[in-house]
Amino acid sequence: MQKLPVGLSDFKQVIEKNYYYVDKSLLIKELMEQGAVAMLIPRPRRFGKTLNLSMLRCFFEKTESDTSHLFRHLKIWQTGEEYTSRQGKYPVIYLTFKDIKEPNWASALEKIKRLVQEEFLRHKYLRNEKALETEEQEYFDGIANLTASQNTYEDSLKKLCSYLARYHHQQVILLIDEYDTPIQAGYVNGYYAEVVGFMRNFLSGGLKDNPHLEKGVLTGILRVAKESIFSGLNNLGVFTLLRSEFSTAFGLTEAEVEQALRDFQLADQYENIRNWYNGYIFGDQITYNPWSIINYLNSADKEFRPYWANTSDNAVIEQLLTRGGTELKSELESLIQGEKIEKPIEENIIFRDIEKKDNLLWSFLLFGGYLKYVEKRTLNKKMLLGLQIPNLEVSYIYDHLVEGWFEARLENEKLEMMLKALIDGDMETFEEFFAELVANSFSFWDAGGRNAEKVYQAFAIGLLVWLSGRYEVKSNRESGYGRYDVMLIPRDPCAAGIIIEFKKVNTKRSETKDSAFVKAFQQIENKGYAAELQQRGIQQIRKLAIVFKGKQVWVKEQSVEG
Repeated sequence: MQKLPVGLSDFKQVIEKNYYYVDKSLLIKELMEQGAVAMLIPRPRRFGKTLNLSMLRCFFEKTESDTSHLFRHLKIWQTGEEYTSRQGKYPVIYLTFKDIKEPNWASALEKIKRLVQEEFLRHKYLRNEKALETEEQEYFDGIANLTASQNTYEDSLKKLCSYLARYHHQQVILLIDEYDTPIQAGYVNGYYAEVVGFMRNFLSGGLKDNPHLEKGVLTGILRVAKESIFSGLNNLGVFTLLRSEFSTAFGLTEAEVEQALRDFQLADQYENIRNWYNGYIFGDQITYNPWSIINYLNSADKEFRPYWANTSDNAVIEQLLTRGGTELKSELESLIQGEKIEKPIEENIIFRDIEKKDNLLWSFLLFGGYLKYVEKRTLNKKMLLGLQIPNLEVSYIYDHLVEGWFEARLENEKLEMMLKALIDGDMETFEEFFAELVANSFSFWDAGGRNAEKVYQAFAIGLLVWLSGRYEVKSNRESGYGRYDVMLIPRDPCAAGIIIEFKKVNTKRSETKDSAFVKAFQQIENKGYAAELQQRGIQQIRKLAIVFKGKQVWVKEQSVEG
């Protein structure tokens, strides 16, 4: 019985070491038949995007050794010379942005520079064989030595394409994996404008009107709208999971799953597999999550588990969820009960619109793999989709994550009284109810562990979400010279904004609750957390410190004019 490629996305290694492989090689044929020169194919995380791009690289790339043996037993080799003759004939540029998740732009840019540097050095024969003019050699050296300017790196994709095409007398295949990972990180961590500016110039150089490009393929999770990053790219074909193109290339079809179960002598488990991991729809094709199938087949006990649950970065979705109120909670409860809800879906994601359009949450959940669509219609030029949770595995995620974010663990009446006390400035009542919630909901380890501040912060956000009709509830966002814990931004600019800082009493340093309060208010002041509220014209600003020692909680307030 063959080994399973758990976490392995190197196509050459999978084939040469005889790992179990589901043949997706006809993706090559489908790509070559597409009229678009550049193609963006967004799919959820862990649905085989990286392995497919690795396969494309192995097929197309011109190398010193013959790599055709990797494909001779696959379906692409049965398609005829029109396609097999292209094997090993092209210079290839391959970049993956999957690890660019840095907390600030300086670190992200440094990682991107090193990524580009590695790809230039992979083609260092251009420099060594003196295939470049003197000025081009200096350009190449600047990239290779990490001494070039940011503008030079933004232009580097276009330059490398031209160098390779000229040297090989052949147009270039450009493969870019997880292009949107740094963009999402930029949005979450406050450097969205910088990363979008870089990626717009970088990708446009390689894709827009590039005479040296044979085919370009980008993968990611979301389609980031043309207005923000693909401006002017008229040659870009976009094939989201709502389209029929490439519907069988990512994820596993029902026939492929049935065959895998037979190969591993587990055909009797097909119905359970369907309930747990089936249900996605790409185009009109029922699709299974390959990560979960592989991990199930590889497990010793063959237990059905939510293997996919811990592989996703939920930061943007969490931010959207924290802004939802009672209506969102009701909709999520309907989904968890297996019901369908109908929502408008936008295929083009403009991150700056997230602050304005609460409905973007449903687009993120659909394209991220947390929902499936079961029907589609158009109303007033808007696309409306019937949405459901796809399977038991994803239902588990909702049960343990989403409900955790919204479950107040207190009767609604008490919760409303607590939040009213917060808005009215009655800190004594607010402290009383909040302390009762903590006592009833936290374990000792929640309140006393190394991440206690984060636990308190997440817990508070889950409660404050009920105020989203009147306030924007934000957390861990840059303002002034640091990152505040929680901020309530009033939708009515005449109302007061509230900044909340959490502080753990450090008994090892002989801290008291009073000294912790002083430290919290000093941090709010010294870091200039009020800057975001002031920029929005909020005149009345309230500063709140929540200090805790284990499950003991105290609350104080200071006010300041904006």
